[in-house]
Amino acid sequence: MSAAMALSAVRAAVPRGLVQLVLLRWARSWAGVPAPEHVVRVPWAARRQQQQQQRRRRRRVAAAELAVPTRAGKLLLRSRRRELSQPSRLTLGRWEAPRLVSAGWKHRLSCGDYFQLERAQDLAPALAPPQAEGGDSSFGALGLEPALVSALDALSLRRPTAVQRHTIPVLLRGRHAICAAETGSGKTLAYLLPLLQRLFVGPRPQLHSGPAPSPLSLVLLPSRELAEQVRSVATSLCRPLGLRVREIGGGRGMGSVKRQLCAEPSLDVLLATPGALCKALRKRMVTLEQLSCLVLDEADTLLDPTFLELVEEVLAHAPLTCSPQDLADPWDVKTQLVVVGATFPGGLSRLLSKFSDIGHFVRLVSQSLHCLLPHIQQKFVRIKGRDKVSELLQLIKVRSPSSGALLVFCNKAPTVNWLSYILDNHKVKHLRLQGQMPAAMRAGIFSAFQKGEKDILVCTDLASRGLDTSRVELIVNYDFPDTLQDYLHRVGRVGRVGSQKSGSAISYVTHPWDVDLVRKIETAARRRTSLPGMKTSIDEPLPETDLTQTAK
Repeated sequence: MSAAMALSAVRAAVPRGLVQLVLLRWARSWAGVPAPEHVVRVPWAARRQQQQQQRRRRRRVAAAELAVPTRAGKLLLRSRRRELSQPSRLTLGRWEAPRLVSAGWKHRLSCGDYFQLERAQDLAPALAPPQAEGGDSSFGALGLEPALVSALDALSLRRPTAVQRHTIPVLLRGRHAICAAETGSGKTLAYLLPLLQRLFVGPRPQLHSGPAPSPLSLVLLPSRELAEQVRSVATSLCRPLGLRVREIGGGRGMGSVKRQLCAEPSLDVLLATPGALCKALRKRMVTLEQLSCLVLDEADTLLDPTFLELVEEVLAHAPLTCSPQDLADPWDVKTQLVVVGATFPGGLSRLLSKFSDIGHFVRLVSQSLHCLLPHIQQKFVRIKGRDKVSELLQLIKVRSPSSGALLVFCNKAPTVNWLSYILDNHKVKHLRLQGQMPAAMRAGIFSAFQKGEKDILVCTDLASRGLDTSRVELIVNYDFPDTLQDYLHRVGRVGRVGSQKSGSAISYVTHPWDVDLVRKIETAARRRTSLPGMKTSIDEPLPETDLTQTAK
């Protein structure tokens, strides 16, 4: 074969592009031109991902440089991301924006993140000793009768709380009052003791000759469970004084209400729910002509749209006093009005002005009102909705039998029922309580929980107002509450006056609207301020008395 034929055969076998590449390299080497370096082309998507990773790395480095170093010491807020923890010694400036752990919690990748508000003190604010040194801090120093002080001693109650020290003298003077203090601070005795003293030592009105009984004092409460609890406390105090207490509530039929009202010829203290009392007033089973004191307990619940019309009807029947001097006339009985609560609805002053002169009210405000309780550990966990059941079951599994009682809060009654079935399937002993249960089934559930028959109660916000939960050491917000007011009331079920331990709370954060509330809570905690949007609940100005000073 000739050389030409061999060359043509090689060209036919080798691709044309490769031949050109070989010839080009031979020409460059013959001319002395160095061969170019190989170029690796990175895809555009890979280059963009690499740039994003570099930006994230630079942001983490910058955040670490700006973050306050978490040296060994006490923390105000503990985060899973250490750079976002805040030491207790750090105080944010007025215009300094806090770096929030919950800032990115609306993103789906934030699930699993958490932060925890640590205990700032071991003692509840209500149990703080009086500021004045050498002063008498007993109930007798507040002007209470020795017989009433002896009844308190029998219940092992010897030292008044801060709310009681400054509320009792004002109410003994006969003033209309709005008492605003944090949950678990002893507000029940703060209004109950002046009420009982007036009945014990005050002038007795003329015997009522009408067909319906007329109580001398009335305490209006939003739930039957709370009415039963206050009746238990009032009965223990009234028995040594010779006073009579009766309690009426809905769900038992009007026959039961009539028997309670007619059991005694004269009635000193009546505890009632709005629905049952209004039905009794309409049927003329009871009258309020001789009422000397009316207490609205848990005002934020009583004055919501569910009970508002009923409460207005009760206020219309009561002969409210115009001045404290009116209470001294036994021939013309007038009523002292006391409004008590930890939170208050908007427009309270407008409502009260319909029935009395708002200028005669004195407002008693606690320093810790609307603030996060500093003696309770509070943890917030960002979690998917489908994982809440497993988290709760794991929490129950790791708890020891000596860990105290557990309250699990849900927002709706169907959720309570569904979660109760889940716990039954896992052989977890518990009780459940919600407002849609029949009265016969609902009766006695909370008292059984208080006595320790079961250590777990699954409930709605029905159990978050006023009830004595001194056994409870852990709160679980299975559903995050709808409002900041509900959050304060739920967390206030632990660390109460009479509790052995401060307790803690765990909240599962699931929905975007939950994150909005958590951001407000975290901001208030980092700034050490009260929760936003709650100081305007009493919107008209009233004569204000700070509970840190002796009320005059």
